[in-house]
Amino acid sequence: MAWLAVVPALSFAQVIGPQLPDTIVEGAPDYTAWDRVATRAERSLESGAVSTFALDRLRAELAGWRDQFLDAQSLNASRIATVRAQLDALGAAPADGETEPLAISTRRTELNGQLNRLRSPVILAQEAHTRSNGLIGEIDAVMRMREAERLTTRGATPADPANWSLAITAIWQGLSAVVVESKAKFATSYKNGTIWSDLFGAAGLMILVSVGLFWRSRAWVMALNRQVTERNLRGADVWKFVVSLGLIALPYIAVLLLTEALAATQILGFRGTTILSALPTAAMYVIVGRWLSMQFFSVIEGEKGPLCMSADDRLRGRRILQRLFWALAIGAVMVAVVGVGDTTGLAGTVVLFPIELVASVFLFQFGRLIVHHCKDGDDPEVYRNRIISVLGQAVTIVAVLSPLLAIAGYSSGAQALLYPTVNTLAVLAVVLLLQRLVLDLYVMLTGAVDTAAEALIPVLIGFALLLLSVPLLALIWGAREADLLEVWTRFREGFTLGDTRISPTDFLTFVVIFGAGYAMTRFVQGTLRSTVLPKTKLDIGGQNAVVSGLGYLGIFLSAVIAITTAGIDLSSLAIVAGALSVGIGFGLQTIVSNFVSGIILLIERPISEGDWIEVNGQMGIVRDISVRATRIETFDRQDVIVPNADLVSGQVTNWTRGSLAGRITVRVGVAYGTDTKRVEAILREIAEAHPMVVICPATNVLFVGFGADSLDFEIRAVLRDVYFSVVTKSEIHHAIAERFAAEGIEIPFAQRDIWLRNPEALHPRSDQDPET
Repeated sequence: MAWLAVVPALSFAQVIGPQLPDTIVEGAPDYTAWDRVATRAERSLESGAVSTFALDRLRAELAGWRDQFLDAQSLNASRIATVRAQLDALGAAPADGETEPLAISTRRTELNGQLNRLRSPVILAQEAHTRSNGLIGEIDAVMRMREAERLTTRGATPADPANWSLAITAIWQGLSAVVVESKAKFATSYKNGTIWSDLFGAAGLMILVSVGLFWRSRAWVMALNRQVTERNLRGADVWKFVVSLGLIALPYIAVLLLTEALAATQILGFRGTTILSALPTAAMYVIVGRWLSMQFFSVIEGEKGPLCMSADDRLRGRRILQRLFWALAIGAVMVAVVGVGDTTGLAGTVVLFPIELVASVFLFQFGRLIVHHCKDGDDPEVYRNRIISVLGQAVTIVAVLSPLLAIAGYSSGAQALLYPTVNTLAVLAVVLLLQRLVLDLYVMLTGAVDTAAEALIPVLIGFALLLLSVPLLALIWGAREADLLEVWTRFREGFTLGDTRISPTDFLTFVVIFGAGYAMTRFVQGTLRSTVLPKTKLDIGGQNAVVSGLGYLGIFLSAVIAITTAGIDLSSLAIVAGALSVGIGFGLQTIVSNFVSGIILLIERPISEGDWIEVNGQMGIVRDISVRATRIETFDRQDVIVPNADLVSGQVTNWTRGSLAGRITVRVGVAYGTDTKRVEAILREIAEAHPMVVICPATNVLFVGFGADSLDFEIRAVLRDVYFSVVTKSEIHHAIAERFAAEGIEIPFAQRDIWLRNPEALHPRSDQDPET
């Protein structure tokens, strides 16, 4: 803002001079009016004497201008894109010392001039947006500093007995003023003859209705709740929760009717009506406190509530919570009473101190109850219990710290801790109840009682409810609506990626286009898998390869189309991506190798799903081939994940590639002296008699050698289905044992003769005592 001191007489329009008319287009902001507003804001900030209310109004005005400038940054966007495309079509500009044809050079100059004229309003909008954004940031900083000063400024302590008389006087003056005004109003109405119509007219009827509604509302709700329980309706918990809301709605409607009725009589006067206006707030504290206590600390035997407490703890929790909210309700009424007769603000602080002290005691008891429950619970390691325990400890600390701050004179800081803490507990309690309601709704709609707790949808909805409560919690803890709007504005502005600003609209466009492309890809994959490919001559492995390849191609094209449609320009990130790719290549070379190997497997198909393979000592059936690894199910029903690089670069045995036929080898030995030709004929007869052995090629029976203990033979037979090789071997072994036993052919076993060099060592010598 130093330039204001240098050229105070120059306005924004005078500074930009003759360029302004060339930049004015349809839909552009009024920069002259904007300059006046911005100059006024800068001078207000320099003075430092503007009130917080005026600064807030000024900030709202600046925020409106900032929105205009944000929208103006998209002016001429289509034309700018077209001109840039034309410049790209002309090619790169010649380097120093080089020339290009005159026609191209002339055209390039014309297009550059046109581009500059089109971008002028955009540049002006960007500059004005930056200026407004900076001014808004300065105003926010000033307001935050003032709020911090208010909370940290020490005042008179409410514990000082010298201030008690001031508080008593304020209460007396407030009540006296109400009585005086009420008497005057009553006398005037009586004198005018309207007293009976005021008391027993429409206002009187409203009072009767409100009293009856307040008196019978609890009985009506309980009766309806009993009907829901007796009828055993589906989703009874949901209906019970909906019915319980009547405990809030009906009494609060009764309080509103009573307030409106008393205000309509005009008997209480202006100050009495002011105090009466605090009644709905106080009643809401009591009503909501009672409802929350009944929801969390159920009075029904067997219902432990969301915190799963015992009956004694639930009774204690109900009493503490209801007393806490009663204290807050009394405080709300006393603020209204003292506010009528208090002119300094000190009396209100003194009057509220004992009420806040009592509320702090109840808050401390509530925090200790939660911490004690979470420590002594059946499952203290549950994550939710740990969170609740931390929350209880924080509540306990606030309950101790708040009165100490008030006694020290920091009453504003004490109130800024106590009341937001209680309101935060109420909001979190409502969120927890709504999460339980979502779970009950899921059970009612799906009927999945056993799996509802592990379902994903209730968890996501519960998390969304927690996120939605964040703005409300921010407001409770002192955030202004302008602060929340600022966060939303920052979100709308988006973020810069390269030379492109990505806004939420762009991101939403990307998500929608990519989601549509992904859904279309899955639909085409499903159609091919179920309808088209089964009618072709491709085997199962080839069909899976086609479907998988189409899926990867569809996802890639969907991403490219979504990025292009959203207008995201990633060209400026090419250098960074190139630099990162080197490091990523070294760090992820194994993953990349497996990915490429997976593509090779899907294209060449040396193995397919359902094949029986053996790799790295593992044997089993291929169940799934992905781009990174292949899943093999062993014959022990275990899943083995094999990296694709091992299948491409290593040795793989595919037992069923191209055909299910496979050869088995059965070895057997007979005793020396047996007729070998007879053994060969018997073995051939046994093998050819088995139904799984094929005739062509013929079975071979080989006399393979003279073993140490037997004459060794081998049966080499081809099976029609290699999956039955183990069973076939077992059946052939049984047949051989049975046939050899019938033919008297001996199957030998290993025998060894032992020769001792000194057998006399096993017997004692004659000259020695046998006892030794």
